[in-house]
Amino acid sequence: MEKIINFTLKVWRQKGPKAKGAFESYPMENISGDTSFLEMLDILNEKLINEGKEPVVFDHDCREGICGMCSLYINGHPHGPATGATTCQIYMRRFEDGDTITVEPWRSAGFPVIRDLMVDRNAFDKIMQAGGYVSVNTGGTPDANAIAIPKPIADEAMDSASCIGCGACVAACKNGSAMLFLSAKVSQLSLLPQGKAEAGRRAKAMVSKMDELGFGNCTNTRACEAECPKSISISNIARLNRDFIAAKLKD
Repeated sequence: MEKIINFTLKVWRQKGPKAKGAFESYPMENISGDTSFLEMLDILNEKLINEGKEPVVFDHDCREGICGMCSLYINGHPHGPATGATTCQIYMRRFEDGDTITVEPWRSAGFPVIRDLMVDRNAFDKIMQAGGYVSVNTGGTPDANAIAIPKPIADEAMDSASCIGCGACVAACKNGSAMLFLSAKVSQLSLLPQGKAEAGRRAKAMVSKMDELGFGNCTNTRACEAECPKSISISNIARLNRDFIAAKLKD
């Protein structure tokens, strides 16, 4: 039997980066449990538009758990009450009739609010531009088995590359640190032969840019790992620290 719920949606509304924000409550009635969280927000916005009110601004794109744009803080959890899932993969059947559901934008100095639930995540692009690439000429695409890479290492590089850059790690961290994101992007390159040559330079440049953009320090509480929708391991942070310290010692 289909689950139908009524609940109160408590949403953060903010007109701009410098405007003072506040929560506003909206009653939601007869919402199917098979409705996704973003579809529920669409229903709310249709209701607000019909009433001549401003719709809630929120970020979204693929709605398939791939792009990471659906970055919402739901009831105190980045992306909501599920492990290994993004906001767009949350369905209303996870909530109970009569619940109050609180929705906020990411909270971080590095992610200023643009409007309502949408934040500016360009800081991640700037970190990538600082060193998240291979600048050496590696030639054309080699055959799959041309460079012998042990499977465990290849698997680890692929696991690191699964980071979608959503920012949940930053939102989960009490310090607003971007270390899990940064370390995953460093690992996916430094574990492979093409990226090893620049491992030290990459680590220094990306950490420096992260600090410049106002992200906090990592204190190993592992909240980032617990809330990451792609289950990125904090072992990447240890690898980044080793690369960074080795590069600094060479200096």
